[in-house]
Amino acid sequence: MTDRLWHILLDSFPKILLPGLRMTIPLTVIAFALAMVIATVVALVQFAHVRGLTQLSRFYIWVVRGTPLLVQLFVVFYGLPNLGVYIDAFPAAVLVFSINEGAYCAETMRAALESVPEGQIEAGYCVGMSYTQIMRRIVLPQALRTAFPPLSNSLISMVKDTSLAANITVMEMFMATQRVVARTYEPLALYLEVALIYLMFSTVLTWLQRWGERKLTVGGAGHA
Repeated sequence: MTDRLWHILLDSFPKILLPGLRMTIPLTVIAFALAMVIATVVALVQFAHVRGLTQLSRFYIWVVRGTPLLVQLFVVFYGLPNLGVYIDAFPAAVLVFSINEGAYCAETMRAALESVPEGQIEAGYCVGMSYTQIMRRIVLPQALRTAFPPLSNSLISMVKDTSLAANITVMEMFMATQRVVARTYEPLALYLEVALIYLMFSTVLTWLQRWGERKLTVGGAGHA
């Protein structure tokens, strides 16, 4: 490796990392938080078999999971202006990522809700709990414990998927890398560098996932 390439990599590292800290991480956190709200609501609607809303929820999941994320980004950012709806790049990315991830997480949450034994729900009614109390005190805590590992995997995947936001001009890590590549003509080294930064972020989240799983396991055993 030449001195010039070393200099390029050292000089570009903070230029790639800072957009990750300022844009990639906030985009992931905000979008995933909204996705969890969407997922929980959609899963609860399906779990409760709310007439009308259940079919609407399934239609939402069918459409979102059946179309590419990149196409959804283009529809919102480049397509909606034809209807007079203009959304800035970052809010558009948050909107699309939250809606897209919400559909996938909704199925995870639904499966977790359905894994709670029916007898525990009946026991809640027997002791005088309302449906809301049963969901809040019995069903949701167990469902969230079950859903934690796959939801954590979804979060890690979202960190990597944010690179697609570069296609709608969001200045995240991948777009920052593309600009450095255009200036230095060193695509292999620089794309490997940004890949390592994504790997760093994913590794930290993996450690947090394992820590959270241990805490939940200990908490669940203590509760039992």
